[in-house]
Amino acid sequence: MEQSNEEKEDYIKGELLHLVFHSVDSLYTVAKIRVNESSQKLNDKEVTVVGMMTEPEKELTYLFKGHFSDHPKFGKQYKFEQFQKVIPETEQGIILYLSSDRFPGIGKKTAESIIGSLGVHAISRILEDRTVLEKVTKLKKEKADYVYKTLLENQGIEQVLLKLYDYGFGLQLAMKVYREYQIEALTVIQSNPYRMVEDVDGIGFAKADLIGRKQGLTGNHPDRLKAAILFVLQDYSLSDGHVFALQKMIVEEAKKLLEKDTYEDIKALDVADQVIALGEEGKIIIEQENMYLPSLFFAEQGIAKNLGRLLLNKKEMDEYPESEFLKALGAVEEELGLSYAPSQKEGIQQALHSPMMILTGGPGTGKTTVIKGLIEVFGRLKGISIDPGEYSGSKKYPILMAAPTGRAAKRMTESTGLPASTIHRMLGYKGADDDYFEKGEDDQLEGEILILDEVSMVDTWLANQLLKAIPNSMQVIFMGDEDQLPSVGPGQVLADLLESNVIPAVRLTDIYRQSEDSQIIEFSHQIKDGELPAAIDQKSKDLRFFPCDQQKVPEAVMQICKSAMKKGYAARDIQVLAPMYRGVAGVENLNNMLQTLFNPKTDQRREVPFGDIVYRVGDMVLQLVNNPEDNVYNGDRGEIVSIFTEKENTEKQLQIIITFDGQEVVYTKPDLTQITHAYCCSIHKSQGSEFPIVIMPVVKGYYRMLRKKLIYTGVTRAKEFLLLCGDWEALKLAVETNRDLERNTTLKEKLAQIRLETEYRNE
Repeated sequence: MEQSNEEKEDYIKGELLHLVFHSVDSLYTVAKIRVNESSQKLNDKEVTVVGMMTEPEKELTYLFKGHFSDHPKFGKQYKFEQFQKVIPETEQGIILYLSSDRFPGIGKKTAESIIGSLGVHAISRILEDRTVLEKVTKLKKEKADYVYKTLLENQGIEQVLLKLYDYGFGLQLAMKVYREYQIEALTVIQSNPYRMVEDVDGIGFAKADLIGRKQGLTGNHPDRLKAAILFVLQDYSLSDGHVFALQKMIVEEAKKLLEKDTYEDIKALDVADQVIALGEEGKIIIEQENMYLPSLFFAEQGIAKNLGRLLLNKKEMDEYPESEFLKALGAVEEELGLSYAPSQKEGIQQALHSPMMILTGGPGTGKTTVIKGLIEVFGRLKGISIDPGEYSGSKKYPILMAAPTGRAAKRMTESTGLPASTIHRMLGYKGADDDYFEKGEDDQLEGEILILDEVSMVDTWLANQLLKAIPNSMQVIFMGDEDQLPSVGPGQVLADLLESNVIPAVRLTDIYRQSEDSQIIEFSHQIKDGELPAAIDQKSKDLRFFPCDQQKVPEAVMQICKSAMKKGYAARDIQVLAPMYRGVAGVENLNNMLQTLFNPKTDQRREVPFGDIVYRVGDMVLQLVNNPEDNVYNGDRGEIVSIFTEKENTEKQLQIIITFDGQEVVYTKPDLTQITHAYCCSIHKSQGSEFPIVIMPVVKGYYRMLRKKLIYTGVTRAKEFLLLCGDWEALKLAVETNRDLERNTTLKEKLAQIRLETEYRNE
């Protein structure tokens, strides 16, 4: 006798006894159920189920598919990957179900009519094809529409999940689909599943195509072709940082994607026709041979427009006689106990006399010293106080300072003694869900001068939002290192601003006295120039290289960390940087090993398992998303200081307390998707931060990522010690081969027009 699907799979079926925890946002649920049916023999009929689902209801039966596991603290649990409500299977049971309070407006008579016409499978038949309600006698169209809508609201999510389970979707991704479309989810899946490529984060072309092909949307179906085009363009922009792509390239890549594993011959002309159609629909922007995602096209356009506004409508700059400037600068030099070099004086003077200015230079070239001097001289020449304590209420502090990350903003505060914030916080960012900034064209920033650090990290989208919020009356100083990696997001704003020559720029190149003894700084400048010594001087006090092959990298990293710990350094002082996530020398493996070294499991140390990861009190963690409500942003490094059980707090839920530079933030278990271990992180994630000790493996296994700017960015994160390990030839390959990829942008061309207009007005 053939087994049913339920008998083939591990499952339990039962009714809700007690809801332990349910998150409305993440749908993470812990519930106790009474089991009335199971695929395996159970000694205990009361079981705790854990997974993602809509809030379970009492008096309803649920089917869960998953597996049992032993939690180190909470004991035996059933972790489910699928769930569904179990609908009564008798006519009387379905009539009672449809006429219950769950379906207001569907009384017993209506329910009887529906079941009489459509049978015991009425609910699934209606959800699959709403027109079957036309067969129900005496059911008016308005009532039929109401029945369908109400059924969708009550049963839609289960139908969506079941449909996506059949196509191999996991629960988490299936939930994303339902959140995006709600009661329209089934309609979207059945009519045009390719919409998910555009709308749902995490669904690529392959997953949507799996559904589409099963529904007959094969070959050169327009929806299929459009989805492939959009997917290739999005991936090109978001993965490689390009603002636009050449139309010919996108057509070729989309054609390859459409033909992959299908053995179909897709004509390039058919793909090109759908490119035109997408342009007409406003899904992409086509400008000559360039293709843009609309958000990037308009953001780049906005950057140029607002730079033009700020430069062409600039306020009349205060003119200070040379003698007055030199007098103020001399007083500042005496007060700070230093002497500014000619290029540094030029930077300060240029900033004071320009509506906008760029200050760029590598480590040890004195950017921070210039900014300190600029602020002091600015206050003296203006005759105003730069003490934040003297400003309160409606009296606004005249100097704004900001950086892309919390760590970079904290460094600005430490180096100047003045308040600084993240750019997101300064602009009043309301989070990814709202995707809203308080500051913009209609509510601009207040102050006299704005100083922005680490501008190389600012992408096209953020630069556009920032420039919109700057009033014509405000002076702006952009600071950054043009040799660092460009932003994680699309564009290369700082590089384009420098190359366009539309804004005055001062490049600091000399290494000053306080940095002359640093081999790290000398080494970083050698990397920037593309020239490395034959070997690192082993007598160097702050720079070492430990040769080893790729398989030995974890052992080498562990030995270096042990040595640092013996000298009194803690995990928070040490940052391991790796350019790739996978592999023996990747971020993930190194994090696992380093946790056992820095923060091993003990009976006294509380911990929380989360998927394959365990978080413990004392762990160093990295924030992965912007969380403006708690003033924590992507890239911030924190430490877990406490873990409280459900019984130990009034919210009756597990709480993890993480401190970020003294600021404590409460996380619940579902919030742990926002963090990861920080013992080792990618070089991209380290941008904007500095650490006493940086350990950086470099091996040929990283070949795809071995680029000069990547190595330079990692090296310049080290303040006191830089410890490299791996293959010296791999390091030379990265530094000497100019493999840094140029990004496709049209910002320089747009800024060229502004430069011409500025020059014309100044004649």
